[in-house]
Amino acid sequence: MKSQSLASTRKIHDVIVIGGGSAGYAAARTARDAGADVAIVDQGPLGGLCILRGCMPTKAILRSAEVAALLRRTKEFGLSPVSAQADLPAIVDRKDRLVREFADYRIQQLQDPRLTLYQSRAVFLSPHEVIVEDSVLSAGSFIIATGSRPSEVPIPGLAQTGYFTSDTILDLRTQPGSLIVLGGGAVALELSQFFARLGTKVTILQRGPTLLSDMDEDVGRALETALTDEGIEVVTGAQLLRVACDTAGKAVWAMKDGRERCYVGQEILQALGRQPNVEGLRLDLADVTVDGGRIVVDSAMRTSQAHMYAVGDVNDVTPIVHLAIQQGEVAAYNATHADRTAKTIDHRLDTEVVFTDPQVAVLGLNEVRLKADKIPYLAASYPFADHGKALCLGATQGFAKLLAAPQTGEILGAQIVGPEAGELIHELIAVMYYRGTAADLLRMPHYHPTLAEIVTYPAESIVGQLGA
Repeated sequence: MKSQSLASTRKIHDVIVIGGGSAGYAAARTARDAGADVAIVDQGPLGGLCILRGCMPTKAILRSAEVAALLRRTKEFGLSPVSAQADLPAIVDRKDRLVREFADYRIQQLQDPRLTLYQSRAVFLSPHEVIVEDSVLSAGSFIIATGSRPSEVPIPGLAQTGYFTSDTILDLRTQPGSLIVLGGGAVALELSQFFARLGTKVTILQRGPTLLSDMDEDVGRALETALTDEGIEVVTGAQLLRVACDTAGKAVWAMKDGRERCYVGQEILQALGRQPNVEGLRLDLADVTVDGGRIVVDSAMRTSQAHMYAVGDVNDVTPIVHLAIQQGEVAAYNATHADRTAKTIDHRLDTEVVFTDPQVAVLGLNEVRLKADKIPYLAASYPFADHGKALCLGATQGFAKLLAAPQTGEILGAQIVGPEAGELIHELIAVMYYRGTAADLLRMPHYHPTLAEIVTYPAESIVGQLGA
């Protein structure tokens, strides 16, 4: 790092945003529109996690696997069999083309002449200064949006044996014959199903008692059933012990049901989460509090320094893109409106979607949280296996569940495991936004036959419980 005395120039901006991904660009755009002189510092590659290594590339490759899986079911729909052989290099080429288009558009946005873009690394010198190449930049407010990277997990032998992460496996062009997946979260499950549908033998080793262990148990169980039906081996309650090379491939030892067991695959995908990118920022010189590797923020996205904010994955509050964007907008508003009441993040409508097949979509509170907080509630669910449109589509796995207040019927949360769950959840987001009730869902017209009708059945059950 160059010392302050060696820096050749000094520049002043109103707001400096460090990181130009989804959260960072949202913050920069919002501050710019408020009339601030805004600088973005990003060492590249430009585009951010969502575009380069997250949402967009994964959804592009998942679509290929979805099409392949559907083509293999042609006989079920009265059609002649179709051969659908996976061409992983072609799938990756398609993904790369789409990512390049998305990234080019984001780069255009970052190069807006109303913003100042520094394609370099930023290092804090003090709470009010960063050094960028040969310049010292100062600002009235800073917004840190440096994102995250795959976690480094200290499993004995893992580093020496070699493994893929969710970042590196996206560029894999040689399909492995078998794959051991470490983890049972959204990324692990999406990539597990992708490779399984291409013909790879996949084994999932999950530490928790269910898949998606931060969600309600019935959600994880339903998805486990669906993945197992596709030939994926799902091992829950597996305590990872060590990894080593074996004559048959890469071996992972785990403790399962009190016994040590060995699982062997050609390759390993380490999908045990992500960690905030804070290394090298010298947050200690900025007097910013970091706890467990994440920047600590309040509901206004402020750090321990009143003029500094942290948004997106780097604060690890809700590492989901649309919420990271919301955080960026809130932080930028507060940074440019110090004379007004600060905006805060309302987590009542927090939503998460897992793009497996069936999809998983969860909204608001779940039963685990309601029980832990001793909040009374009513619950009702309905299976897609008994839903007309789902039967016509041949997509009958999963259910829709509603959670409601016992006095008013106001919807407190929802979980959907099933076809197009990521789309269906938005009706419930709208209803919850306006603090709607189960009775409101029944009064709203639902076209027949549609998947969306399924939410009316648990709503009817809740209304019946209210009447009782």
